[in-house]
Amino acid sequence: MVINLHSKKKLISRVTGVGVHRLRLDPDKLDEVADAITRNNARGMITAGFVTIKPIKGTSRGRARFKKIQRSKRGTKSGSKQGRKGARTARKAAYVAKVRSLRRLLKIAKERKEITNPEFWSLYKKVGGNTVRNKAHLRLLVQETISKRKD
Repeated sequence: MVINLHSKKKLISRVTGVGVHRLRLDPDKLDEVADAITRNNARGMITAGFVTIKPIKGTSRGRARFKKIQRSKRGTKSGSKQGRKGARTARKAAYVAKVRSLRRLLKIAKERKEITNPEFWSLYKKVGGNTVRNKAHLRLLVQETISKRKD
């Protein structure tokens, strides 16, 4: 005989705070579940193990992750690029990034007492005026200023 346990499931769902579809009733103990009337009875069913709560399924992110990897691979070679070099990465943005990193290096050199304050400012102006090409060039200029001081 099939027993309609929809109202019992609703009661247990309200007690546990999970959805009706996440509840699984033990098929061997359906008669005991059918006798549950109060919320307290429902709690007893859960502790007795007549009712189990299924875990949350959720949506898998596996395919999304795969697509993201594919997207990142795509369009990096020269044939796929559209627009000028400056349209893809702004000239100013590249300049700002370079200047900031070079100024950081200068600051470190000054804190380590490798260069004096006037030497720091002369190099700082060169960095701002885009005379210094890169970090290696800056290190070379710092070495030159140190060697000039020693002479």
